[in-house]
Amino acid sequence: MVERSDFLGVFEQLSEEERMIMESLRAFVDEQYLPIIREYHARGEFPFEMVPQLAELGLFGITIPEEYGGAGLSYFIYGLAMQELERGDSGLRSLASVQNSLVMFPIFKYGSEEQKQKWLPLLASGQKIGCFGLTEPDHGSDPGGMETRAEKVSGGWRLNGSKMWITNGTVADVAVVWAKTSEGVSGFLVEKGTKGFIQNKIHGKFSLRASDTGELVFEDCEIPEENRLPQARGLRAPLSCLNEARYGIAWGAIGAAMACYEEARDYALTRTQFSKPIAGFQLVQHKLVEMISEITKGLLLNLQLGRMKDAGKAKHYHISMAKRNNVHQALQIARSARSILAANGIIDEYQTIRHMLNLESVYTYEGTHDIHTLIIGEAITGIEAFR
Repeated sequence: MVERSDFLGVFEQLSEEERMIMESLRAFVDEQYLPIIREYHARGEFPFEMVPQLAELGLFGITIPEEYGGAGLSYFIYGLAMQELERGDSGLRSLASVQNSLVMFPIFKYGSEEQKQKWLPLLASGQKIGCFGLTEPDHGSDPGGMETRAEKVSGGWRLNGSKMWITNGTVADVAVVWAKTSEGVSGFLVEKGTKGFIQNKIHGKFSLRASDTGELVFEDCEIPEENRLPQARGLRAPLSCLNEARYGIAWGAIGAAMACYEEARDYALTRTQFSKPIAGFQLVQHKLVEMISEITKGLLLNLQLGRMKDAGKAKHYHISMAKRNNVHQALQIARSARSILAANGIIDEYQTIRHMLNLESVYTYEGTHDIHTLIIGEAITGIEAFR
């Protein structure tokens, strides 16, 4: 009988270092995170007291050079880390994904040396938490339509506007905020406590409950010139950050799918109906086979993408394919697992319903399923179909 989620032995291709990191993070999630997530999910909170431990594990700044406090590891290892974190919960992966891809990455790529020296070590150590402000209440899939404006004033910039659906939005010590200026789209580092900077919590979520989600409001918020990202020019800068995050999501979604599949499989082997385990019925076996088949395909897709990214060969449309496919399949796997669990599938004694609800958000953020369809469509036809 094949064990767990690696049907083809994909992980046998990992190096010793890659396997060690994956297994250590899996043990951390199993032993430290899963025992508490049910309570935090019910309360609608993230366990921020775990941030120092996450930093100690090297989960912030995985690909950032060691001279700035990062781990200096490969993108392949970053992907494995996101996979294991999302086996626990999408909120856990989201925290690390935002800190790595949407906060530390733009500071490292587009920031000044002074900004890098100031912020990257603090973020890597977990002393500071960041967030990324691009999405607006009326502009999600079309970030070019943003209405947030930064006006040049003596000594800096005056920022007005708002951002919505921001992970870590209410707790962030620094926000990487994108705004239109007379020179085009620019990035700014907005520090907590800045006059005119308001951080509001979004309530009533049924998805990503164990994750902090907020709204950022800027009312004549004055930002010093030294807090502008000097190398960020135009919309390509924030989109490059999203590309980094989407890569991690492609891996994370497979982690969530694994968690659902393994729970459904274990349940089917122990749940008895009509005098035998339900795993012995053809319809249940069909569902399990579909699940493990799609997980295996997703693993192979991630394996190739990860090696391509480390080789500098991964294009944005390659990442779109992985994000689109893996999140879609993970959501289908979660729904199928829920059906195997039947009535037990809707209570939080089992983790599948939590993953299923989370994946509804993951399906939408960092580019909706439909937007990634159009990105891939343009890549294979040469015709842009967004308008």
